[in-house]
Amino acid sequence: GINAEYGQSLVASVPEPVAKPVVKADPKPVKKEESDDDDDDFNFGDDDEEEEKGETEMQKMKRLAAEKKAAEAAKKPKKVTVLKSNVVLDVKPWDDETDLGLMEKAVRSIVMDGLVWGDSKLVEIGFGIKKLRISTCIVDELVGLYDLEDKIQEHEDFVQSVDIVSHNKI
Repeated sequence: GINAEYGQSLVASVPEPVAKPVVKADPKPVKKEESDDDDDDFNFGDDDEEEEKGETEMQKMKRLAAEKKAAEAAKKPKKVTVLKSNVVLDVKPWDDETDLGLMEKAVRSIVMDGLVWGDSKLVEIGFGIKKLRISTCIVDELVGLYDLEDKIQEHEDFVQSVDIVSHNKI
């Protein structure tokens, strides 16, 4: 009888705990989710709103700083394209026997990024000697005037000296 009672009690107690957790498990998670969600939303909602206000202020500050940087960055490339100059150069020959046509061809043969040759004319210096006055448009960051002068003076057969007549920013 004792074994039977133990056997019966085991059989009886096994379904009850299984049934109780199943019954309790369904309502408890639902209740926990609902109550936790309500509690989370209520408690954390208030905290989140305060934190979000602080974060949005920080985000606004960060956005404003980023916008300023973006605006400055946007201005810089525009300035790079705008930084051009019109430069007029006087290229002086050695004497009146120097072929100015060949000298002009030699000068115009100089090719640099950001250098565009413009109009030219011959200007009387005196005693039958003329000089070549030639205009250029240069991108300031790409073309150094001293480099350009040096390249022109490398044509030693034709060029005695180079002078900058005018340099105007565009």
